[in-house]
Amino acid sequence: MSPTAVTPPAADRTAGLAELLASCVSDPARVNTELPRRIAAAHDASPYLFTPQAVVRAASAAEVGALMAGARRAGLPLTLRSGGTSLAGQAGGDGILVDVRSHWRTATVLDDGRRIRLQPGLTVRQANARLARFGRRLGPDPASESACTIGGLVANNSSGMNCGTQDNAYRTMESLQFVLPSGTVVDTAAPDADAALRAREPELHAGLLRLRDRVRDSAASRATVERLFAMKNTMGYGLNSLLDHSDPADVLAHLMIGSEGTLGFVGEAVFRTVPLLPHTATGLLVLPGLAEATDALPALLAAGARTAELLDAASLRVAQQSPDPVDEVRGLCVDRHAALLVEFAEDSAEALEERVAAAQPVLDRLPAVTGTSLVRDPRVRARLWHLRKGLYTAVAGARRPGTTALLEDIAVPMDRLTRTCEGLIGLFDRHGYEDAVIFGHARDGNLHFMLTQDFDSAPEIDRYARFTDAMVDLVLDAGGTLKAEHGTGRAMAPFVRRQYGDELYDVMREVKRLCDPHGVLNPGVLLEDDPAAHLSSLKSVPEVDPAVDACVECGYCEPVCPTADATTTPRQRIALQREIALATAAGDDDRRRALEADYAYAAVDSCAADSLCVTACPVTIDTGAVMKRLRAERHTASAQRAGNATARHWGTAVKGVRAALNTAHVLPAPALRAATGAVRRLGAGELVPPWADDIPRGGPARPAPRHPAQPRAVFFAACIGSVFAAEGTTGGASAAFLRLCERAGVQVTVPDELPGLCCGTPWQSKGYTDGHRTMAARTLEALWRAGDQGRLPVVCDASSCTHGLEQLPDVLAEPDRARFAALRFVDSVVFTAEHLLPALPALPEPRRLTSLALHPTCSTVHLGIDGALRTVAAAVSDAVTVPDTWGCCAFAGDRGLLHPEITASATAAQAAEINSGTYDAYASCNRTCEMGMTRATGRPYRHVLELLDEATA
Repeated sequence: MSPTAVTPPAADRTAGLAELLASCVSDPARVNTELPRRIAAAHDASPYLFTPQAVVRAASAAEVGALMAGARRAGLPLTLRSGGTSLAGQAGGDGILVDVRSHWRTATVLDDGRRIRLQPGLTVRQANARLARFGRRLGPDPASESACTIGGLVANNSSGMNCGTQDNAYRTMESLQFVLPSGTVVDTAAPDADAALRAREPELHAGLLRLRDRVRDSAASRATVERLFAMKNTMGYGLNSLLDHSDPADVLAHLMIGSEGTLGFVGEAVFRTVPLLPHTATGLLVLPGLAEATDALPALLAAGARTAELLDAASLRVAQQSPDPVDEVRGLCVDRHAALLVEFAEDSAEALEERVAAAQPVLDRLPAVTGTSLVRDPRVRARLWHLRKGLYTAVAGARRPGTTALLEDIAVPMDRLTRTCEGLIGLFDRHGYEDAVIFGHARDGNLHFMLTQDFDSAPEIDRYARFTDAMVDLVLDAGGTLKAEHGTGRAMAPFVRRQYGDELYDVMREVKRLCDPHGVLNPGVLLEDDPAAHLSSLKSVPEVDPAVDACVECGYCEPVCPTADATTTPRQRIALQREIALATAAGDDDRRRALEADYAYAAVDSCAADSLCVTACPVTIDTGAVMKRLRAERHTASAQRAGNATARHWGTAVKGVRAALNTAHVLPAPALRAATGAVRRLGAGELVPPWADDIPRGGPARPAPRHPAQPRAVFFAACIGSVFAAEGTTGGASAAFLRLCERAGVQVTVPDELPGLCCGTPWQSKGYTDGHRTMAARTLEALWRAGDQGRLPVVCDASSCTHGLEQLPDVLAEPDRARFAALRFVDSVVFTAEHLLPALPALPEPRRLTSLALHPTCSTVHLGIDGALRTVAAAVSDAVTVPDTWGCCAFAGDRGLLHPEITASATAAQAAEINSGTYDAYASCNRTCEMGMTRATGRPYRHVLELLDEATA
């Protein structure tokens, strides 16, 4: 820098970067340089943390190419991010972070499911859901399939429990479309792909030919590549592509697999799929020790076992601590034992029986200490798999607050598996990792080990460094690979040279130089010359709240979060709490204030609080519940008193809201919008929604009391059906349910106190805890009396309210909680499926619908009643379609009214899918969800019971 040069202020640099990046995309709003958004996006599933200078949501291959060029001009690195579930640091960077998930979720099934074309933002589970109807699935089957995306599957060359090395991403990829740092787009599905690459990238094309021949002509290099890639191996670049393929375009496409975003961006991939094998038999074989377990593997695999998962003694002890351990480990005095979770799977029941019968002699010869029986019952099998998959949950959830859960993986030749396991156990003892466990895909010699580590002190980091060095020695001395499935990332990048040797490391360096000559893409990932790089930029995990301290930032919650594309995800809400704590501890008031100011809306107010996150979280964190608590904590005493008063006079309040809505529909809309806008600006933004023309009129009064002689249930008509009128003229779900009961000859009681009762969800959601307790006590007491002290089930006609009723006892003191424990709450669709449908006449063909679009709700997921909902829907329609892109609509009571942008984002994909087809009717089972989907699609969503009522009238 010359003596007269002046460094521009940080704000000017940020503005200049934002302007540069905005020129690379069609919508500048997709470029964000604000501190809270950059920090939220920085956190991934790895122990590393890099805060980007900008976050950009790219929407096309051309935009990604332009952003790569922009990064080069800005002198900044660029990192591609999709699911952020990678464990080794490959999904984070301190330059430009490009989100390639939000706008990249298209899937096209080809050849009746034998192939599928996928974009990088779709999760593996979402892709498999599209294939399931064809009896197919993707070959790779990673345990993180609910959250890991196709982008990560390609970038890490994912495999899994069953796929081995023959069905991983590398082997099942048919073609790729990718963008090079130069901006060149390569589509290897094109017949002239290689000629086009040679014309557009002559140096790269020629360089790949040289490298191909260099490796092939060296007997030592060839032998090393063949040895390492005979195992699962994601360490370094996939140099086996130089042996397996000849044309540079094919070589480059296969080098992209496992390249961790360091060579280019894969915008589309076509995979060959594998058959689903629906008939399975599973057994947990407990053996005296590791040697006996590994000795059993060759015969079991030869007998046709498709899965063989190894669990060491420490894993079995963890499994025994489960509240309800499986029989195989219950009461076992674990010493040096090990276990194999073995599964046989075939495409028919007959084939499975033949396979198991042929394997029985092998099973009988095993020295199993608890038997060798195989089970077919899905519920029992699920418990066995829960034991295996729950190890991560158990260890991560029980770790000391402030520590990080590390999940590493290696692979060694099968004949060295026992020795390596024993060596790892010795290292755990030597370095003080008392809670470490070993499990893994034994059929592939692929071991996972999990330990917890504190990165906040130099002695702890030194302990981790010494353990890592010893582990590297152990694995490489066994002829193994330091990364089998999880990718090299930053964690193992300094050890690539040692695993491959100088010659092949130089080949990898040349691959990187040819593809990315300016070193823009993900520097420090996969290749790193600094021997201590894996010990820097480690994440600090401060204690912030016992309810969230167990979070491992894995990102499993993000695919089910309805605000993921609008504001923040559960992972980000927790990460931002941790960042606020770190800023507070550091005395960085400016950073703390910026984060706190943003958090109020981006985290707390915008959260739908549907708690689907807890259904996906491996350590069962309910971030929605935490956000509701934070809402409660910011309420003043006067606000709590007002909430309590509303609960005490709820019947009057509902009448008032109904009257106000009916009055609003006769007033000029511009005046209403101005009035509600003014009230919101005065501080009622979380109480009064902005007026919209699609807000329904007030609904009918709740049903009048009924006291039949022989009731089968108590009917609790949800107040939401009274607040908001239903679509059509049937009177809504409550009236429909009562008519169905009459038609089926089923009598129900309606409590006298019903107008003043509620499930409590409005108070719970908004954090009015006093009002919630008041309503809980009143409602449960009334239902207790009406239901003959719990003898009769309580049936509710709105799924979110059924869920709310289930949670009501939790807010009461223990004596009352115990008294009301006998109350049973049943959703109306379940009651209809079980008690009304069998008594109703079969629908004549002319009265059946041809097609029905169905929207399950977040509450039907929590209640486990999606099956009943589909049963009722199938009773009225020949074809019932739940969109592949289904998710929570985020209407969340009034949340979608207060913050319509949240529902618009949450429903965008499923609305587009619904509107791409035509259906005779549209249904759900919750009034506000029906409102949200009606708003999103422009189609009239109604309660499914209204459709059944009309069809059977």
